[in-house]
Amino acid sequence: MTHHRPALSSLTALPTLSLLALLAAHGTAWSNEAGVAGGQLTWGVTTEPACFNPHRSSQQNAFLVIRNYIDSLVGKRSDGVFVPWLAKSWSVSGNGKEYTFQLREDVRFHDGERFNAEAVKANFDFIRNPKSSAAAASFLEFYLRTEVVGPYTAKVVLSQPDSAFLESVSSVKLGFLSPKTLAAEADLCSGGPGLVGTGPFIFDQYQRGQSVSFRKNPAYQWAPAFAQHTGPAYLDRVTYRFLPEYAVRTGALSSGQVDLIEGVQPTDISAFKDVPGFKLLTGPSSQTSFTLNINYRRGVATDIRVRRALRDGFDVDALVKSIYLGTVPRAWSNIGPDNSGYNPRLAGTWGHRVAEANKLLDEAGWTGRDAQGYRTKDGKRLSIEVGYPQPYVRDNRDLLIQGIQAALRKNIGLDLNLRIVNNGEWTKSLADASWSIYPNTLNPADAALELRDVLGDTGFLYTKTVPDAGKVDTELTGLINEARLQSDLKKRQALLDKIQQIAVDRAYIVPLFAPHYVVAAKRQVEGISFEAQLDSPSNSHDLWLRK
Repeated sequence: MTHHRPALSSLTALPTLSLLALLAAHGTAWSNEAGVAGGQLTWGVTTEPACFNPHRSSQQNAFLVIRNYIDSLVGKRSDGVFVPWLAKSWSVSGNGKEYTFQLREDVRFHDGERFNAEAVKANFDFIRNPKSSAAAASFLEFYLRTEVVGPYTAKVVLSQPDSAFLESVSSVKLGFLSPKTLAAEADLCSGGPGLVGTGPFIFDQYQRGQSVSFRKNPAYQWAPAFAQHTGPAYLDRVTYRFLPEYAVRTGALSSGQVDLIEGVQPTDISAFKDVPGFKLLTGPSSQTSFTLNINYRRGVATDIRVRRALRDGFDVDALVKSIYLGTVPRAWSNIGPDNSGYNPRLAGTWGHRVAEANKLLDEAGWTGRDAQGYRTKDGKRLSIEVGYPQPYVRDNRDLLIQGIQAALRKNIGLDLNLRIVNNGEWTKSLADASWSIYPNTLNPADAALELRDVLGDTGFLYTKTVPDAGKVDTELTGLINEARLQSDLKKRQALLDKIQQIAVDRAYIVPLFAPHYVVAAKRQVEGISFEAQLDSPSNSHDLWLRK
């Protein structure tokens, strides 16, 4: 049995760029000063959470809000090392199927209930229960049970080794809610004081379409080992205002209506960078790249020639530079460039080969043209829909897709039909496998988990039970499942490299750019940082206001 006490290194290689280096590179590093207690602060954020329940949320921009009241078993530092949080130590059995966590004994939920082994069991069992409809269930794919070995000792038993398990339990999605909250079976997505965690802030008030606010948890003494301080939050209160319009968000900070904003657009960087009274910080790019995921089991995209033509029929570099003014790198894989599982050998291997794309479509029989100039075959237009869920639209990503849309029409006569859909439509298209192209990013995670989610046979895009399941690429899904089992770093990376290569070669994905969060703040706001497990701004635990 392997024991791990103060820290455990990730099963993947270390990221290429640490958070401290990132902050220093932008002129702002963590201060060694002690924070000043008191005061309140207001964020301006791009997106209103569609769901406040960590177990059910799949909206990346929701997690920087949710983290304020939700803690995890372990934390993840910016160098890839896992460190204590609600678990003070842990051990792994020799066969890799049992993780025994020694829990802190001083942690309480906001309702006064103790956090203990029973609470771990209640949460993990709840997440794995199909009736809970928890998106987080995929993080417990191999979960069998939690054994309460003692009041503060929980043994999690898996059906097979999972090289990404510590990554999973460091995720906000597997964070803890009070057992009383779980038992109430309320609509936890809607937020409110009934959503009870152990975090540094307590859910106070939610005004739909406007803001959500939290008050300080004065009992908080169990911050993760990567935090800048260990006690309660410095701030008495923090509010997140939902300001989806970029100009409105920028104006709110410039005029002093808010103290920080995230999602600073390239055109607005000059308003804060090196400007007296403000500071600007840029986060890492460990999350997945913003990618067009193509449903290769459905419609015209079942033809690899059509998928490759779409992949190579436009200039990714030019469009990304046009929209983001050189502030983000063009992507070559759906795994982010700061993720340790990234395959750098993909750079330069695909994209912007218009003549070849046209030749492929000719070979595929799409040789006719309609009155609008789109290719046709047997009287049918060559058209593929991009169904973009409205709650996830941000950072001008819809404008980027519109640029791709125009380029594909002009270059190869392909109709890329962008349609903004609501949550209900998107959920239905997933259930009946009718989606065609899904544009998305995922939170930073173990690369094998990220690849499983969008390309595996047990992820959220493809499953074994959907129609046309026989068309699954069994070579690809087999490699993904093998990577989940492999603990040898060198062999595991070789598998991850091959998976990414296949995904690009067979045009199951079209990566576009590697996003990162850009945060601007008033000069007196201190303690700003990014959580490595999310790539997003951290919760407000370490923030304080210079007097």
